Amino acid sequence: MSGNGPDGVEALSRGMTVVPGAPPGCRGRLVERARLEWRLADGGDPADLAQEFLAAHGIALHDLARPAAHQSEGVCGAALYLSAAAGAHTAGGPTGASTPVPALPDLVVVVHQHARGPVVPPAARPAAGWWLGDWRDSWTPRQHADAVAAVRAAIGRGDVYQVNLVGHAAAPYAGDPLPALARLAALPGARYGGTLAGLGWAVGCASPETLIALEGGRLVTRPIKGTRPATAAGRRELLASAKERAEHVMIVDLERNDLARVARTGSVRVDDLFAVRRWCDLWQAESTVSAAPADGLGLAALLRAVCPGGSVTGAPKLAALAQIAALEPVGRGAGMGALGWVGPGRIDLGLTIRTAAADAERLHLWAGGGITWGSDPAAEVAEAAAKAAPVRALLAAG
Repeated sequence: MSGNGPDGVEALSRGMTVVPGAPPGCRGRLVERARLEWRLADGGDPADLAQEFLAAHGIALHDLARPAAHQSEGVCGAALYLSAAAGAHTAGGPTGASTPVPALPDLVVVVHQHARGPVVPPAARPAAGWWLGDWRDSWTPRQHADAVAAVRAAIGRGDVYQVNLVGHAAAPYAGDPLPALARLAALPGARYGGTLAGLGWAVGCASPETLIALEGGRLVTRPIKGTRPATAAGRRELLASAKERAEHVMIVDLERNDLARVARTGSVRVDDLFAVRRWCDLWQAESTVSAAPADGLGLAALLRAVCPGGSVTGAPKLAALAQIAALEPVGRGAGMGALGWVGPGRIDLGLTIRTAAADAERLHLWAGGGITWGSDPAAEVAEAAAKAAPVRALLAAG
């Protein structure tokens, strides 16, 4: 575990990255004040460590039910990243296969404060010399399809109701990966578009999905389940699909239960069910679930309740995590975790789908989908490829 000040991170991560969820009015005048990086091998509970580190730097998130005002001076808030493996650890489930990006921490907390004047970012690095090699998948389409069949068999035995399977791909690169990762924020529908970086690693996010937010005094999650091409016919097919709706409602129920663990009694509600939204060239079904936080609810308990996200695990969550650990040959790394902003009166964490990571040699990408009894293996393989395609294309652009 390491906690270091701003001198220990790359200059670009302080001046040119844009953290998803940061207050819009503060962007452009934030500087890094302190940083915590933690890995599973360090031991301990990352949710507790995050809350304690934030409190030590003036960000008290021990009672989210109490109104808190954002300050225009001094400490603003913090970027927070939590890997899927760290989320599984907090939930008491198996953490899965080893990460393909060991340079990337499992928890990152970066405290930012307001600068006295506008922050002048370092000069943008030239894109010349950028080269991205061929992607190599960690499993073949046949292996992916066999994993789908294995999940269907587990459902048939009654072990699980739904499991989200995720594949990984990596490609060698030359040049500076940060401009390529930053481009992901421009993808249509990238509600959590942004980047986070440290020594030897970087993450770029184009996620449309809210894992957890604090909005108007209520906790909000927006699970996404159900995908079709963004055509008129695709929209009709998605709305008419009994399989997609059943899969979606199952995850909505899981998210309702997750929030109920940390909510004021009787306050959980579904505000919007199976709304169709667009991300790049895909339609996706999204619901909104909200609840009032229970008195005394802290950030650590909230993270333990909602991580890892139900839409990227399955139901029941712990049983789904066991299937994921048994079937996925490569860890989820930066994918299927949490990335966003926490601060006084503000929590806005996206689920890191449509997310890529860089180490010193390769770019990494994850994509997958939810498997139910009605899933067709070939269709699931095609859906994962469709989700990855826009991200791959933009990363390759010079």
